[in-house]
Amino acid sequence: MHAAAGGGRKVTTFRFDANLKWLFTELEFEARFDAAAAAGFAGVEFPSPYGYAAPVLRRRLRDAGLTQVLINTPMGAPGTPTRSGLACIPGLDGEFRAGVERGLEYATALDCELLHVVGGIVPDGVGRDRAFACYVANIAWAAEQAREAGVRIVLEAQNKRDCPGFVLQSQEQAAAVAEAVGGDQVGLLLDFYHLQIDEGDLIRTYRRFQERVWHLQVADPPGRHEPGTGEIGWRAVLRAVAESGYPGWIGCEYAPAGETVAGLDWVRRFRGAAA
Repeated sequence: MHAAAGGGRKVTTFRFDANLKWLFTELEFEARFDAAAAAGFAGVEFPSPYGYAAPVLRRRLRDAGLTQVLINTPMGAPGTPTRSGLACIPGLDGEFRAGVERGLEYATALDCELLHVVGGIVPDGVGRDRAFACYVANIAWAAEQAREAGVRIVLEAQNKRDCPGFVLQSQEQAAAVAEAVGGDQVGLLLDFYHLQIDEGDLIRTYRRFQERVWHLQVADPPGRHEPGTGEIGWRAVLRAVAESGYPGWIGCEYAPAGETVAGLDWVRRFRGAAA
């Protein structure tokens, strides 16, 4: 799914990928690969591949002709302190490192260039400064492991409404960590849904950090459905992304308001944004 350049301005070509945790949930997980390809996607992402053997996933990707764009590091079960990641939780260094190593193993096996190291929620009874220092140290360690594996890592600030207590509180803070510890090894996963809820000013914020943004995700608040169902002015936002020359993928991480394929009409409607 692409948006073509037009006129005399230099613009990028959009590459949308399907998040298989969120899209095509009408189907069993392994059937979603073929469904994504049939709908026109060339790439997929999903946060947790760890319930499947890597060779099984690799075969599904190959058979469907898809690129694995992004996976996350392992997280705990819903309702647990590690449900949104482990990186900022003191005392879990060993578990965190094992998770990064497992994530890198899967990323390598799936030819996936990006590993999202999920930050985590500051635990009760732990000061934010202590949790943040733990987070920075862990990201620095993860960056070195990723460099050796030939994988890049990305960091994401999540909104405080859906994920209260998340360690990263803004795009600025995420970018500062990436710059401080990562060099060319750590970038940003900028999700316009999270950004709109917490900070707004989407175009200006994107432009401010665009050199460090390696992956984008889209969903429309307040319902987190497909673009065009909520409050974001997607035509202007996508035009700004196109005109920036953004070279990465745009992950469709939203809950379809209805059936997945019917909801993909938004891609056609906003395809002209880059022209």
